[in-house]
Amino acid sequence: MSTLRDLLTILKLQGVLGNPQVRKAFLEVDRADFVHKSYSDSTYENHPLPLGWGQTISQPYTVAFMLDLLDVQPGDSILDIGSGSGWTTALLANLTGPTGSVHGLERIAVLAEFGASNLAKYSFPHAHITTAAAELGTPCKVYDRILVSAASDELPEELVLQLKTGGVMVIPVENYILKITKKSLEEMDIEEHYGFTFVPLVR
Repeated sequence: MSTLRDLLTILKLQGVLGNPQVRKAFLEVDRADFVHKSYSDSTYENHPLPLGWGQTISQPYTVAFMLDLLDVQPGDSILDIGSGSGWTTALLANLTGPTGSVHGLERIAVLAEFGASNLAKYSFPHAHITTAAAELGTPCKVYDRILVSAASDELPEELVLQLKTGGVMVIPVENYILKITKKSLEEMDIEEHYGFTFVPLVR
């Protein structure tokens, strides 16, 4: 059975965890605390695992890749859409530190409860998970970083509006990952990274 150290070695060889803070977060926020017990033997395998309701806890490689792109800074405010098991929310909370804030959103209420219970295993009072409302994201707020863990058919304009100028959003669109850097109200830098598969974003 693989160990956490085995997983981190594999991820490093695959070219992710280049950010030492992301590597530190992977060490300190144990994936084992977010996996269903029935899949505990596969906790440190580099593939997604079922959560039920057609959802998964994402592949570690994909999570590390997206967090490297997101480039979270201490004190950032972050929106985590599709928080699922709570693993990404906890990783983000580790990266922001106590001066930041992380709001995890999950469409499926029972998964939001599962994710919140997993998050509570850690001392992250600056992070929380709630059940998503009808609208996408939280239209009344803006964030330094937005992470989306489900694939949209196109870039959602409403999420771009929830991103601060100078902020970064990492989001799957179809079978690729976009890194959006908001330069101004009218201008964005967009990077495309191909070869990924996600569950669909429910809107």
